[in-house]
Amino acid sequence: MPQPHIDVVGIGNAIVDVFAQADDDFLVKHAMNKGSMALIDETRAEAIYEAMGPAMEISGGSAANTTAGLASFGGRVAFIGKVKNDTLGHTFMHDIRAIGVGFDIAPASDGPSTARSYILVTPDGQRTMNTFLGAAQDLHPNDIDPDKIASAAITYLEGYLWDPKRAKEAFLKAAAAAHAAKRTVALTLSDSFCVDRWRDEFLNLMRNGTVDIVFANEAELKSLYQTADFDAAVVAVKKDIKLAVLTRSEKGCLVVSRNGTEAVRAFPIDKLVDTTGAGDLFAAGFLYGLARGKDHVSAARLGCLAAAEVIQHIGARPQTPLKALAAENGLTV
Repeated sequence: MPQPHIDVVGIGNAIVDVFAQADDDFLVKHAMNKGSMALIDETRAEAIYEAMGPAMEISGGSAANTTAGLASFGGRVAFIGKVKNDTLGHTFMHDIRAIGVGFDIAPASDGPSTARSYILVTPDGQRTMNTFLGAAQDLHPNDIDPDKIASAAITYLEGYLWDPKRAKEAFLKAAAAAHAAKRTVALTLSDSFCVDRWRDEFLNLMRNGTVDIVFANEAELKSLYQTADFDAAVVAVKKDIKLAVLTRSEKGCLVVSRNGTEAVRAFPIDKLVDTTGAGDLFAAGFLYGLARGKDHVSAARLGCLAAAEVIQHIGARPQTPLKALAAENGLTV
C-alpha cells in the first residue's frame, strides 16, 4: 500500500458560524440550553438572527475547524462537506481554501441554503449553538471518493454528521474505504445531546471496529455510558475502542488505550474568551501529531496547545499560526 500523501481528510457539516455576545437572560428568553447545540429549522434560524445582537460571520463546522487547525500546523489536509451555490456557500468555499485545506465538493444548485450556526457567547466564555443544517444535510455517498480517502492517513468524522441518513451512509462508505486501504478512522462525539440521540449506534461503531479512535469531552463520555462517574466511563471506553482521547478543559486530557492511560496537562492561558472550537482544535493538534508519527503524549500536547490558542479569542479557528506557536513552546512539528 503506498504511503498516504494527505495527513487527514475531515468529513463534516460545512457551516458558516454567526457569532454574537449574549447574556444568560437571552438564552432563557429564547429557550436555549446553555453550552449545547440545538438543531433548528430555517424559520427559527431567522427569528434568532433577528433577536441577537451585532454578529460576526466566520466559516466553521466542527470537522472543518479541525482541518483548519491541521493546515495551521502545516498539515496536508482535505475536507468533504456540502454547501449550496449561494452567498454563504461561496464564503465557506473561499475561506477553507484560503487557509490551505483541499475542498473540491461541488456546491448544490438547488435545495436548502448553506448551513449556518448562530453561536451565542456568554460572559463566562460558554457558547450555545443553534444550527440550521441546510445544505450540509445533503452530503451524499456519491460525494465520497474512495481514492481520496485511501490517500489520507486518517479519516476524521464529526458526530453531528450522524443525524442525516445519507450523510451517515457517506461516512460508512468512507470508513470502509479507509480500512480497505489500511488507514485509520477517527470519530468525535461532538456534543452530549448528539450522544443522547445516537448512543447505541456510536457504541456499535466503536465496538465493531468501524472507528479506531474516539474523541470526547467529559460530558460526552458520561452521556455515552450513562454514568455520572467519569472514572467508570474511562474504564468502560478502554474496553470498547483501540484509542480514546478525552478532553477535560483546564484539567488537560487523558489518552486511553488498551496499554494504559496517559494524562497530559492543559496549556496555561491569559484569559478565557470563547470555548467555541476548543475540542475541534485539540483534535487538530492530536491528529497532526498522530499522522506525523508522534507518540500519544506528544500528540496530546499539540492538541492542548491548539485548544489553548483558540479559546483566547472569538471564533473557532486559530488566529496565530500553530506551527510557529508550537515552535515557540518547544514542541516539534
